[in-house]
Amino acid sequence: MNVIPKIKSFLKSAKKPLIVILGPTASGKTALSLKIAHKFNGEIISTDSRQIYKGMEISTDIVKPEDQKEIPHHFLGITTPDKVLTMSEYAKLALDEIKKIYKRKHIPMLVGGTGLYISAITQAYKVPKVPPNLKLRNRLEKEAKLKGNEFVHKKLKKLDPKAAAAIHPNNLRYVIRAIEINLATGKNKPNLKNKPEFDTLFIGINWPREKLYGRINLRVDNQIKKGLVEEVKVLLKKKYKKNLPAMTSLGVKEMIPYIKGKSPLENCIETLKMNTRRYAKRQMTWFKRYDNVAWILPEELEKLL
Repeated sequence: MNVIPKIKSFLKSAKKPLIVILGPTASGKTALSLKIAHKFNGEIISTDSRQIYKGMEISTDIVKPEDQKEIPHHFLGITTPDKVLTMSEYAKLALDEIKKIYKRKHIPMLVGGTGLYISAITQAYKVPKVPPNLKLRNRLEKEAKLKGNEFVHKKLKKLDPKAAAAIHPNNLRYVIRAIEINLATGKNKPNLKNKPEFDTLFIGINWPREKLYGRINLRVDNQIKKGLVEEVKVLLKKKYKKNLPAMTSLGVKEMIPYIKGKSPLENCIETLKMNTRRYAKRQMTWFKRYDNVAWILPEELEKLL
């Protein structure tokens, strides 16, 4: 698939163009998005649910400051790890920013690996405005740890059978959020999809699994060299609560046992590599729900870059 002519053709016909660059972690989304943004006057909106936090630049592999100066980037380091930005809050901010980008006569681009954030924008989700209930989340997470994810999923099934049917028991975060919404509103989780308001071009990066896993392992090694352990030490010194989304992020939760003297660094690094590979697999499962993605193979990616 020759991506540049495809984008040119898309931009000629699209009334409200939105380009989405998606793919699993370590697939090369950042490099590809910078190339496309340079060529087509794009501005990048991060759809990474952890890059919104300050002080987590290494663990989230945030785009280099010099690249941010060349291409406008949005929603990088916009809040601190002790804050929780709900999906409804994120969606409103992102939609407002897209309108501003259009006014500047630029092309908005969604770039990141959080599928729910991408869907919230491209499928015009009606997101319930229910604030996080950290006590409830903490209790349900403890129950899942003691009794298994299926136990918590059965609770959702009693409250909201339709939501339970749509969410896998192992997707604990979404299971808990669905319970949270139901208990807060007394209503079942609504059908979230609306008619999309943008003309959207999805471009995905598709690596063979073994090659992607090799890239992930290399990325983790580089994160350690850049100072990942020191970054997590700073977060712990600020005494952020352990159940906050930021503190359960990849790269943070895996280093804590080493910092607290409970596990050797080598073991924590291997755990991070394993968890990142599993996360990449879940990302690809989510992305497969989009039936209109133009997938780029590694050979074409290398030529483009």
